[in-house]
Amino acid sequence: ADELKSQWDPEHSPDTSKWDQLICWARHFVKRPDFDQRERDFKLKVADKLRQARSAVENDADDWYALLKRAFGRPNNLTNWRMHDLFLKWCDRDRQEARSALLELWGGQGDIEQAMRGLLRRVPTDVLSKRRDRTNLASFLAMALDPHRYPPYQETAFTKLYDLIGYRTPDDGADEAAVYQHALKFLDTLSSEAAARGLELRDRLDAQSVVWWVAKTDDWHKKLPPQDKDDPKLPKPVDPPARTLQAVARVLYYNDASDLEEIEQLLTDKRQVVFYGPPGTGKTFVAQKLARYFAGTELRTALVQFHPSYTYEDFIEGFRPTEAGGFSLREGPLKRIAQQAEETSDAKHVLVIDEINRGNLAKVFGELYFLLEYRGPEHEIRLQYSNQPFNLPENLWIIATMNTADRSIALVDAALRRRFYFVPFFPDEPPVEGLLRRWLNKNKPDLLWVADVVDEANKRLENRDLAIGPSHFMQDDLDEEWVKRIWKHSILPYVEEQLFGQTERLGEFELDKLRGKVEPPAAGEADGASEPQGD
Repeated sequence: ADELKSQWDPEHSPDTSKWDQLICWARHFVKRPDFDQRERDFKLKVADKLRQARSAVENDADDWYALLKRAFGRPNNLTNWRMHDLFLKWCDRDRQEARSALLELWGGQGDIEQAMRGLLRRVPTDVLSKRRDRTNLASFLAMALDPHRYPPYQETAFTKLYDLIGYRTPDDGADEAAVYQHALKFLDTLSSEAAARGLELRDRLDAQSVVWWVAKTDDWHKKLPPQDKDDPKLPKPVDPPARTLQAVARVLYYNDASDLEEIEQLLTDKRQVVFYGPPGTGKTFVAQKLARYFAGTELRTALVQFHPSYTYEDFIEGFRPTEAGGFSLREGPLKRIAQQAEETSDAKHVLVIDEINRGNLAKVFGELYFLLEYRGPEHEIRLQYSNQPFNLPENLWIIATMNTADRSIALVDAALRRRFYFVPFFPDEPPVEGLLRRWLNKNKPDLLWVADVVDEANKRLENRDLAIGPSHFMQDDLDEEWVKRIWKHSILPYVEEQLFGQTERLGEFELDKLRGKVEPPAAGEADGASEPQGD
C-alpha cells in the first residue's frame, strides 16, 4: 500500500505526477546545447585539480597544501568561501593532522561512508561546526575519487528537491556520511525515474546538475513550456526497465527467454561472455539490454569500445597530462566500475566491451588476464602504475561483442578464449533466426518480403561469418523506399567488400533480382505464361 510503503522506502513516491513534471523540466535543461558548459565542465576541472592534490598528499609532496588551496579556487563555486577558508587555514596550521585526515578519505580504504567519517573525525568541530558545511566539504573533496560517482552536495538544493518531489529527508540524527549517502541514493532514483520517461542521464554528475539547476530556477513546476503545460497527462513513461527475462525477450523479438536464460547461467559461472557473429545481428543492442536488466539500473553499467589505439592506460589506469603541464594518474572505466561494484556488493554491475577483438588484447588487459579467472579480494594483484592492490569483484559481469566479419578476430588468443564463454549470434540459428521476420510481421507486415530477400542473399554469400544481419532494416520509419536506400548504400557496399576479386558475382545481389527470386509472380503474369502464342 502506497501510504505504508512510502514510510519505509524513500525511493517510493505514489505521486508520479511530480516526477512527470520534474523530468519534463529536466529534459529541457539536459537538452540545452550549453548544459555541459554551464553545469558539468567546470566541475570536472575542479575534480582534476583535486586529483592532483590527492596525488601530492598520498606521496607526501611538499606542495600538497598549495595544490589543495588551488583546487578550492577558480572555477570552483561548489563550496562557500568562508567555510573552505576556515578549513584551509586549519590545514595550514596543522599540516600533519590535515594530511592524515585527507588520507582517510583519499587512501582508498573502505566505502565512501567510512572514508567520509574518517576524514571528518579528524576535522575539529570548532573549525567547521555545521553538518551541512561538513557534508559539503567532504563531498567536494570526494570528487578527487571520481566526480561521476561522487558529485558535490549542497543542502539547500537537495532539500528543495526533496520537498518538491515528496522524497523523505535524512533523519535529524544522521551524520554527514549518512546524509551524503542519502543524497546519492536520491540521484540514483532521479536517474531511474528519468530513464523510465525516456531521458538518459549519463551519471550521478548529470543527475546532480539537474538538482542544482532546478533548485536555482524559481517555480520551475509552474513554468513548463506551453506544449507540455497543455498536455494534461504530461510525458508518459516510455520503455520501462524490464523486470523479467521474458520481458527482455519480448523487447528483443525473441521467440522465448531460453537463450537469455542460458546467457545468465554462463555469466553466473564465469562472469564474462562474448557475443560473436556478423554485423547487424544485434550483439551490442542485446548486450546493453541485458546489462541494464542484470544491473537493475543504468548507473551500474558502463560501455567501452575497443579499437586499435586503445590501451591499458585507457582501460585500467595510466598517467594523463594536466592543464598545469604535468601528469596525473587517471582511472579507466574498468577500475571505476570495479570499485563501484566493490562498494555495493549486494548488486550486480555490468561492463559492456564493444568490438573486443579490435583492440590489442594482450596489451589492453595486462594483468587482468589473471583477474578474469580469479575473482575476489583474496586474489589481489598490484597494478602497474598506482602499485595499489586491485581485484575484480564477484558481482562485476562483463559482456563483450565480437564481429566475425572483422579480420582482426585472429587477434583473440587462446588465453582470452579460455576465460570467456562464447555465445553465437548468426542469422541462421536462434535467437537471431527469424528475428527480422518477427519484427516485420509486428511492425511492417507489408514488407515481409524483405526477410526473404535477406535470407536469399545470405544463402548466396555462403559464409555465415559474413552474413547480413536483421538490424539493418529494423527501423521505425522503414518503407519500400528506405529498403532500397539501405540496400544500395549499406548492404551492397558490404557485399562488395566481402566478394573482393569476384566482381562478376555482384549482379546476384541486386535487390530487384533477389526480390523476383523470392516473391511469387503476380496472378496476371502466371495466367499470361499459359496463353497460346500462335502458330
